[in-house]
Amino acid sequence: MSKPRFRADHVGSLLRPEPVAKARAEGADAAILRAAEDATIPDLIKMQEDVGLKVVTDGEARRAFWHFDFMGMLDGMELRTRDEGVKFHGVDLPPIRPTITDTLGFPADHPMLEHFTFVKDHTTVCPKISIPGPSAVHFRTDPSDVLPEKYRDQKVLMADIAATYKAAVEAYYAAGCRYLQMDDIFFAYLADPKQREQRLAMGQDPDQLITDYAWMLNEAIKDRPSDMTIGMHMCRGNFRSTYAATGGYDAAADAIFNGTDVDIYFMEYDTERAGGLEPLALLPKGDKRIMAGFITTKTPELESMDDIKRQFEAASKFVDIDQLGIAPQCGFSSTEHGNSLTVDDQRRKLELVVNVAQDIWGEA
Repeated sequence: MSKPRFRADHVGSLLRPEPVAKARAEGADAAILRAAEDATIPDLIKMQEDVGLKVVTDGEARRAFWHFDFMGMLDGMELRTRDEGVKFHGVDLPPIRPTITDTLGFPADHPMLEHFTFVKDHTTVCPKISIPGPSAVHFRTDPSDVLPEKYRDQKVLMADIAATYKAAVEAYYAAGCRYLQMDDIFFAYLADPKQREQRLAMGQDPDQLITDYAWMLNEAIKDRPSDMTIGMHMCRGNFRSTYAATGGYDAAADAIFNGTDVDIYFMEYDTERAGGLEPLALLPKGDKRIMAGFITTKTPELESMDDIKRQFEAASKFVDIDQLGIAPQCGFSSTEHGNSLTVDDQRRKLELVVNVAQDIWGEA
């Protein structure tokens, strides 16, 4: 059976519908919040279908964060509050600290399985869900918050992270998911000199981490059924239109392209912070595809079709145009707070994604 393949796609998150945002802001109980989500997510799905996308998500409307919610629902993990959050450019995340308290595992009743099936039941096109990749569990958990003694051995910790995600892949497939995306953004972070310095100060070799993260990801996906597409997203942070890291893909390109069995790569390329296009040359010829993030979700201004086509012309010097597609560089609302643009701006950006795909490849 063939795997899902698209020329036009998006990373996953969308600006939260007003009833959901209001319920969260007012601290509504779980039943009221769930009712708001159930009532508005079908509208998000329809919007995606209406602009011409052939693959849709729930906009991550049920989450506060793109990664913490999923991680906190794993066996052996808790989300705890500390004095300060992760620092972005000019702003900090809320002070949430993932903590590994026991043996890691993927529970059979992980709530985000149901998040996926809701989308599947409310769309006529391909349903997709994005989850944080294995690297998020390691990168976002400070060593002091890894409590089980056995996880002092990094090989043991990484093996259990990989096994947890392998179980997740199997569970999503059993739920009917044929397109699973993992947001493994920390491959890109590890090109940033400041991020690398921080890792070295923690006693971690950033280059070894890239190798280890590729191993974890590949262990999780290598035995998936042949009709399941695996996507992978990389960026440098996306919180209220700000960022956390800068640097190209040079250090990670070989590991992600040739060290993993990933099918689709969502790659941020909306600013010079992402570096040059040269690393794309390391993509092996074949069925793998790069969704070039030439359209930004951080600002409302609509990109020029001609400018985007020129960027694809430049990219095609390094990778066959048939192995490319188009998507925004990141989500529109990686956290519940959202980026600095409106729902109308968001729709226009998604329409542009579809129009670019149809203009270049004749299909979305």
